[in-house]
Amino acid sequence: MTLIAVGVYSSYTFVQLGTLRELQTETIDRNRRDTLLLLRIQNGLNSVALAMRDMLDTEAISEGPAYPMVAWKPQFRRLRTDLEDALAQERKVSVRDRTSGQEAYLHESFRQFWDALDRVFERSEIDEAEARTAIRLSLQARHAAISTAVARLLVQNNESEQAAASRTRQIYAGVQTNVYVFLAAMLIVIVLTSLYVVQYNRRMFHQVEQFSDQRSELAQQLIGMQENAFAAISRELHDDFGQILTAIGVMLQRADRKAGDLMEVREVVQATLDKVRTLSRALHPVVLDEVGLEGAFDDYLPGFEKRTGIEIHYQKKGEPRELDRDVTIHLYRVMQEALNNVAKHSGSKTARVRLEYGRETVTLEIADRGRGLGKTRGGLGMVSMRERAGMVHGNIEFLEPEQGGTLVRVTVPVLARETVRVEHAE
Repeated sequence: MTLIAVGVYSSYTFVQLGTLRELQTETIDRNRRDTLLLLRIQNGLNSVALAMRDMLDTEAISEGPAYPMVAWKPQFRRLRTDLEDALAQERKVSVRDRTSGQEAYLHESFRQFWDALDRVFERSEIDEAEARTAIRLSLQARHAAISTAVARLLVQNNESEQAAASRTRQIYAGVQTNVYVFLAAMLIVIVLTSLYVVQYNRRMFHQVEQFSDQRSELAQQLIGMQENAFAAISRELHDDFGQILTAIGVMLQRADRKAGDLMEVREVVQATLDKVRTLSRALHPVVLDEVGLEGAFDDYLPGFEKRTGIEIHYQKKGEPRELDRDVTIHLYRVMQEALNNVAKHSGSKTARVRLEYGRETVTLEIADRGRGLGKTRGGLGMVSMRERAGMVHGNIEFLEPEQGGTLVRVTVPVLARETVRVEHAE
């Protein structure tokens, strides 16, 4: 719309400027040149009138023999040459609104005047008195008619120039008005376009926000379903398979007293029982329900060191407190995922785990001295950690300290979480 408006306005402005240029070059400038040539013709006619008057007055004031009229012939010849040149130039630049009849009348009048003047000079060679009478009766009348026609053309040129000046002022006023209208239209278009863009962006942001909320809700539901599934499988492994394997181990222990070759079977059963218990703890750390978050860390970290060979420096700070079950589960899972990333991607041989209890928050930090985030930035593990932090209204940061490596920091508002739980209960 803006481009169309600019194109329409530019086209209209070019037309106006073209009209103004044509008016100035074809009308005003041409009119002025024509006026100057008409004034030149008028001056020549005045000179002719003065010459005829002097030629007639010579007879009245002469005391001796009259000054012969033939002597005036060279002067009139010069005046005729000058007038004919001015008339020819004027015919080339005459204004367009002049009619062909006016042009023909002017030139025909001059032709008849010069023909009559030639006959007067011819008559003067025979009878000067009769020639002077012809000047008074014919030439002066013809001269007056030509002067009147030239004066009328000058008046017409003046009127045409005034009309052109008025038209020029109108065009300038129109262009000025068009500029104001164009600026106002552009302002309206810009405002409307801006409002449309704002509304469009607002709708887009609202849709993105809805998609983000839906994605977050879906991720939380998936994590919750995952935890429930892990808990159910863990209970099945611990309660059913664990009891079965324990019973088999007891039976084999009794049978061992009678048959020494069952020792190997009992060791296999015991190893299987240990693996089932380990898998059960991995799927759902029952120790969280039994001894809390700190006890779960104390139970998990030594096993992680043994499996990976990574030395763990575990530090606790602040006064321990009982945390909400969701907080303990998600902090525990974040710790597991962060340490798994250390083992898979960092290449570091050491890691630091720090658990700090604040007045209103609990903070968990996992740091290493490895390669940094690198390709793990934005991976599924980081997405999972971010969603888990959001599920407990916490904040998670993935940092790269100046000394190198990666720092994962999770801060959970404990009091806010407990207040939310109380409000839901009410």
